[in-house]
Amino acid sequence: MSSIQWFPGHMNAARKKAAETMKTTDLVIEVLDARIPLASCNPMVEELRLFRQRPSLKILNKSDLADPAVTKEWIDFFEKGSHTRAVAISARHPAEVARIPGICQQIVPNRGEASKPLRMMIMGIPNVGKSTLMNMLLKRRVAAVGDEPAVTKSQQRLYLNKGMILIDTPGMLWPKIRYPDDGMMLAASHAVGVNALIEEEVAVFLAEVLLDRYPGLLAARYGMETTDLDGFGVVESVAKRRGFKVRGGDFDMEKASQILLNDYRSGSLGRISLETPETRKAMMAAFDAAATAEKSVRESKSPDSGRD
Repeated sequence: MSSIQWFPGHMNAARKKAAETMKTTDLVIEVLDARIPLASCNPMVEELRLFRQRPSLKILNKSDLADPAVTKEWIDFFEKGSHTRAVAISARHPAEVARIPGICQQIVPNRGEASKPLRMMIMGIPNVGKSTLMNMLLKRRVAAVGDEPAVTKSQQRLYLNKGMILIDTPGMLWPKIRYPDDGMMLAASHAVGVNALIEEEVAVFLAEVLLDRYPGLLAARYGMETTDLDGFGVVESVAKRRGFKVRGGDFDMEKASQILLNDYRSGSLGRISLETPETRKAMMAAFDAAATAEKSVRESKSPDSGRD
């Protein structure tokens, strides 16, 4: 499986601007998708903030769509990191968003007055709900909200109150997604543009994760028996049960794929997390082992491999 890649030109410019702004930032707020916390964690953000030795607040947004037990595991995971706090919220719930300024003040207690404002840089990959969070924090519409990735394309400097400044940045991915599963999880969660993916492949990947971890939710939503199905079979079963067919009588796999993806994205399937700290660890180990094996095979076939 090859990795999905999506890095529009404006994201490179945004990275350079973010690196410059980080110099005068007191706290980095990174908004993540609670269903895929590490897959949606931009390694460029970590690189920039650790270089400048800035503390971090990881906001696991869309927690109302994620498996609550798994979200708790991720909170514990992130808080073991360097100068990192983590909190799970839904940006659509005002009471949950209202907690954020106080948490920021706890992290950087020596700033937050008009003479020494707390300068917070808010970052995140496309479509994690950063703009919704911004609007809710400021109690007015300051950021465009859309269900397509990469709506925001320039920085904004906004005053949360007299002692708090919020610097909004465009949603940024990173130039090369190393793990193919990350690309698929990002695509399933609608964090990459539609031109970068084949929906049927993403739906089959999603179905395989659901079969492994949430088969009961599939059965409840679509009335299917999941015991002998694989990912392709799940999508085909959705098409069959919804009566989706194309001319000639074949099942409309494209339409069924869209239904499955939309049901996951909207929460209609239930509260789902596509990765846990343990599945993440296993995925990375399997990928690295396969890469090492592939390298060994290439070296063994090299013309120089048999020479002294």
